Amino acid sequence: MCGIVGMVGEDLTIRKLVDALKKLEYRGYDSAGVAVNGREGLRVTKAVGRISALEKVLGEELDSNVVQGIAHTRWATHGGPSDFNAHPHTDCTGKIAVVHNGIIENFDVLRIDLEKKGHIFKSVTDTEVIAHLIEDHHSGDIVSAVRHTLVDLEGAYAIGVVHQDHPGVIVAARKGSPLVVGSTGENGYLASDVTPLLKHIRDVYFIEDGELAVIRPGSVSISRLDGTSVKKSSTRITWGEDSAEKGGYDHFMLKEIFEEPQTLRNALMSRIKDGAPRFKEIDHLKEEIAKARSITVLACGTSYHAGLVFQRFIQDYSGIRIEVEVASEFRYRRLPEGFSDLVIAVSQSGETADTLEGIRKAKRLGTRIISLTNVVGSTISRESDAVIYINAGPEIGVAATKTYVAQVAVLLLLGAAISSIIGQSSSDIAKIVNELEGMPTVFENTLPAANEQCKRLAAEYSDFKHFMYMGRGYSYATALEGALKLKEISYIHASGYQAGELKHGPIALLDKDFPVFAIVPEDEMKSKMISNIMETRARDAKVLAICSENDKEVSKTVNSRIEVPRVLDPLYPLVMSPYLQLFAYYIAVKRGLDPDKPRNLAKSVTVE
Repeated sequence: MCGIVGMVGEDLTIRKLVDALKKLEYRGYDSAGVAVNGREGLRVTKAVGRISALEKVLGEELDSNVVQGIAHTRWATHGGPSDFNAHPHTDCTGKIAVVHNGIIENFDVLRIDLEKKGHIFKSVTDTEVIAHLIEDHHSGDIVSAVRHTLVDLEGAYAIGVVHQDHPGVIVAARKGSPLVVGSTGENGYLASDVTPLLKHIRDVYFIEDGELAVIRPGSVSISRLDGTSVKKSSTRITWGEDSAEKGGYDHFMLKEIFEEPQTLRNALMSRIKDGAPRFKEIDHLKEEIAKARSITVLACGTSYHAGLVFQRFIQDYSGIRIEVEVASEFRYRRLPEGFSDLVIAVSQSGETADTLEGIRKAKRLGTRIISLTNVVGSTISRESDAVIYINAGPEIGVAATKTYVAQVAVLLLLGAAISSIIGQSSSDIAKIVNELEGMPTVFENTLPAANEQCKRLAAEYSDFKHFMYMGRGYSYATALEGALKLKEISYIHASGYQAGELKHGPIALLDKDFPVFAIVPEDEMKSKMISNIMETRARDAKVLAICSENDKEVSKTVNSRIEVPRVLDPLYPLVMSPYLQLFAYYIAVKRGLDPDKPRNLAKSVTVE
């Protein structure tokens, strides 16, 4: 998730702009830049890496006085990290500068049209088309030019725009990405969230989708895209700066769980067209995918669990033989040439050492590689034949939350795409894709109640020293992921099992001090799961179940339950995820632990 800051007015220096930008570092980024308007006109400075690298490039200019400026931290989505791709982006004249957070879905079509008109591009980003479109529409009124440009854009955006010839104005607009504005008597401010503004103002306006803001020294005017004025009350921010970085949440993990609806929107954006999956990233591999009779998934940790969901989907709907391998084991196995027709590598960071070595081994054996990652330009993405970005944005909490749901959603959609490519499309798959498209709204509607439900249950179960998670079918992956979350952040011993395996050993552990977390969706395995629950209850184990809403069969066999919306079978791992994450989160908090920084763990595992 990129970070945007803008300032206009008196006593403004580049240093003030950069200091405000530092307040957005918590979001994660790979490059940074500023565009300022001063005595020498509009100047743009960018640097790859930390904001300190940008400060080094700026040098003595940091204390220069300017009349307006915009700044940006970039998390790459189109084009890898580089000075050229870093924001702000400018038009052909060099008088217009734009910063942008989001994804412009039709940027390639817009770019082709602009190039035909003679526009010359310097980057491979989607953002640069915005600057050139504004140039195309500009005839003296920068606000009108931005308004007309927004009509051309498809996708999500939060933008800030400055023009050399309009030194007292910043124009901002939002669709699908957050934006906050405000003013004092002498200055106007713009940011992605309130954090950079708290040093300057406390009363802010939250821009809504489809709104445009004109920020001037001492004033903010807000309108809709059709020009209709919008009257809104300011919101007073009472959080401290540390709290504001977390958006008012106590921890990044909780904040990131509540970001999952938007994360799903970003992950699925432009990948479903007319009810069918659409992955342009793999178009050049369609012929090979169509011939594939075997797939190997390589992953570690949470990504491995996402791979298990994908495996079950492929088994159910495509008929292709598929294996999911722990990358740290796979890389040391003896493999014949042609061991698999296709390898799909799943890594949040794109730098996981074992997964990287695994794909290198597969490539040496002549296998095509498709990777799923969250980081543009990462090593795994560069070494793959095709890369699919999950577009989850930076995740600060060490335990994967929103990146897991993004992985599962994209993998389910990829499974539908592969089934279609090999000629296995069906009405069942179409229903799954249709319901998957509605998942962001389902998450939005259920998260508040889920939060309260899990907080209450965590208080009841936080003193136990052991947990056993169990599930069948798709829910086995959910059991593994739920157990991993609990032990990662609460330091409670937890294991996930296929429920049918309990009688082959694990059931010996159960007693009144060893509770069971049963994953029991409304699927063909439910009756078997209820039998397994009865077995555990007979050993005096306390049973907490996560089940479909209004499930009376389950409710009368367990001690406690969490209810989730009823969905199609492959979507239960998705819809149950935030509940398991919240349960683990609140147990960690109840035990006085910091869920953002679990001991002995790192976000990106770059060692073997």
